[in-house]
Amino acid sequence: MAIPLQIGVTGGIGSGKSVVCQIFRTLGIPVYIADDRAKWLTEHDPILKADILRLMGSNAYDALGHYNRRWIASQIFNDPVLLQQLNQVIHPRVLSDTQAWIREHTDKPYLIKEAAIMNAAGHGNTLDKVIVVQAPLQLRIERIQKRDPHRSEEEIRNIIHQQISDDERLLLADYVINNDEHQLLIPQVLAIHDEFLRQQPINS
Repeated sequence: MAIPLQIGVTGGIGSGKSVVCQIFRTLGIPVYIADDRAKWLTEHDPILKADILRLMGSNAYDALGHYNRRWIASQIFNDPVLLQQLNQVIHPRVLSDTQAWIREHTDKPYLIKEAAIMNAAGHGNTLDKVIVVQAPLQLRIERIQKRDPHRSEEEIRNIIHQQISDDERLLLADYVINNDEHQLLIPQVLAIHDEFLRQQPINS
């Protein structure tokens, strides 16, 4: 069975990585959105739900069985140990879900996995390459304000400050896409797409 190339896409909040992933999807490339799948699994994966209840207690879910995201966030906000424990519960289930998703798409030349937090290719993951999407800080702030008008600039800057820096993120990059509204976005994606199509998948 041929294993498609696995390509990571990451970038800071407001960089436009979701737009880049949408272009890849339009080109017929499946995209796995790790954060969205993690949210889905907290609601629908019985093993994960049981593990979260054991760690966080009955307040982790409401009376209808929905994940109590706001309450969870309040508990882990100033408790890095608890956050790490929660991640250790969620990440294995996301990994298992990712592997099942990959098996469903072995007919594709490559696959895209989008995540806000990502290591370099091969560093504790199965990624072959990593694409970093970047944009100027002020443009990112403006995009977030347009998307979430209730957020203040100070709040947005705090969120950005909590993420790794652009320089640190660039160290992960095999490819960089500049989403600065000066350089055309689609040609940058097409160039990378064409390169991946020329690469042969690994046989196993």
